[in-house]
Amino acid sequence: MTGGQAVPPVEVVEYTDPLCPWAWGSEPVFRGLRTALAGRVRWRRVFCILFDHDDDPAPDPAAETAWYARYVEGIAGHTRAPRALRLSRVAASSWPSSLVAKAAELQGPEVADRVLRRLRETVFVLGEPADTLGAALDAATGVPGLDTRRLAADAASAAVLDGVRADHAEARRPVPEVLPDALSEALSDTLSDPPSGALSGVLSLPGGSPHPGTARETPDGGHRYALPTLVVCGAGGRRVVPGWRPYEVYATAVGAFCPGLPTTPQAPSGAAALARYRSLTEPERALLTRGAWPPPDAVRVETAGGPLWLDPEEADTHPATRQTP
Repeated sequence: MTGGQAVPPVEVVEYTDPLCPWAWGSEPVFRGLRTALAGRVRWRRVFCILFDHDDDPAPDPAAETAWYARYVEGIAGHTRAPRALRLSRVAASSWPSSLVAKAAELQGPEVADRVLRRLRETVFVLGEPADTLGAALDAATGVPGLDTRRLAADAASAAVLDGVRADHAEARRPVPEVLPDALSEALSDTLSDPPSGALSGVLSLPGGSPHPGTARETPDGGHRYALPTLVVCGAGGRRVVPGWRPYEVYATAVGAFCPGLPTTPQAPSGAAALARYRSLTEPERALLTRGAWPPPDAVRVETAGGPLWLDPEEADTHPATRQTP
């Protein structure tokens, strides 16, 4: 028991980064999964720091930006996620956005989700990655329920810095199932029912994925998780879902520990979904809503990969609409 409340027996660990294009493309599935699992599991995010302080600076920033924009475009071809009309630069660092995202967790899961979403949208909708503390804090301005002064103080605190440092280290201790030599054999697992007894292994979609999630080698010769990766832990073992996967793969992994989890996400009306999530991409609209679309008061924001739809209250403070004269 913690604070008089029972701690859920199942933990879902999401290895991510606010500025990762594959994590951005996984938002439809993860939003649906988090909604379905609310109150049933402990969901913990680990910020892996995709763009680190010790990364070598690009000798030609303009050429690097052009290359990275093409890279994101290629990923969006698989995920159908929006991408910015113009990318101003490659992010200099993931630390500022990760510190703000970690600090937002101290104000509750709903605020944390909305702040992290705003941080993702800085790069993939606006083309201006939140790679400074000021930019990351500005992106969160206007999030409902957010205490902005507390967010700024917490993001600059030693405790939050220690938390992100711990995330950085944890992300560089991947489980054996996702290491390169183990993954090819582990990926032979399919969506069949899990065996009785101890549970372990990697769940994959038959036929593979454009982003299968093999752990990435680090400059020091170690490895870190590919992003995103989910590790589901419960009594008797764990299941690992690396890379970019459809909803049913995650539902199967979590369902090994939480029987009865629907294999398709909840899909309320478009108006209700937009009010809940505040912003929706076209892939999210297709997966997480039903019925008529768009709601009459939805605010449309154009991107190079299709529209982003904003709830009207979200549009009042969203950086995309704040930039409009």
